[in-house]
Amino acid sequence: MSDFTQLSRSVRGLTVLVTGAASGMGRATALVFATEGANVAVTDITAEGTEAVAQEIGKSGGNAKAWLLDVADRDAITSVVNSVAAHFGGLDILVNNAGISVRVAIDDNGYDEAWGKAIAVMLTAHQRIIRAALPHLRKSKCPRIVNIASTEALGATALHSPYSAAKAGVTGLTRSLAVELGREGITVNCICPGPIRTGITDRIPEEHKTIYAKRRTALGRYGEPEEVAHMTLSLCLPAASFLTGAVIQVDGGLMARNA
Repeated sequence: MSDFTQLSRSVRGLTVLVTGAASGMGRATALVFATEGANVAVTDITAEGTEAVAQEIGKSGGNAKAWLLDVADRDAITSVVNSVAAHFGGLDILVNNAGISVRVAIDDNGYDEAWGKAIAVMLTAHQRIIRAALPHLRKSKCPRIVNIASTEALGATALHSPYSAAKAGVTGLTRSLAVELGREGITVNCICPGPIRTGITDRIPEEHKTIYAKRRTALGRYGEPEEVAHMTLSLCLPAASFLTGAVIQVDGGLMARNA
């Protein structure tokens, strides 16, 4: 039996890049990492939103900087990732969180456009950001990649096929890259959030959310963005060095129920 060692459960001093960090789960992730002492690169498509989160972190004593990033822009990805690494002196953790809501029928005239946008933002962008980050992650002592997918990758809802396909692609990308990058010590994991209170779900009437949650989840409620963020943090701890290729549901028991 090998000797017991106390593996670190601290991300203090590590640098994390979070996409889609201006609101919802991305904002919560940025705040959680900052609270734990990490340097946080706050990236999103809205300048006002990213600056607001970075300032929020700064006022709380954390270290963060905002970058404008459209994850569908290949050139912008390379520029921002390199700028983040240059500013903080490296990059240790990547959280691919940016996403969009897509609802369209298969025979709708706008289906092809919706499909293209969903794949571009929620799947193609993931691999492009990972590829841009790899040179920097390879220099890290604690390289971590976390991709945010959805329970829609595991059980679908009508009229969400582009979204579901993109998210299912994220789970496949995660497993494949976990195998490919494992020998380098780079872990790649995926979180599938269920019903979470975000800007997207704010559009759903509260009474409908309550009915759905009580009928479908084991806990009988919607989750909070921070509850997903803490799972993301856990996957990025130095102590999580033997966890890779995992697809973890943070869904209040949604997928565990038969009915």
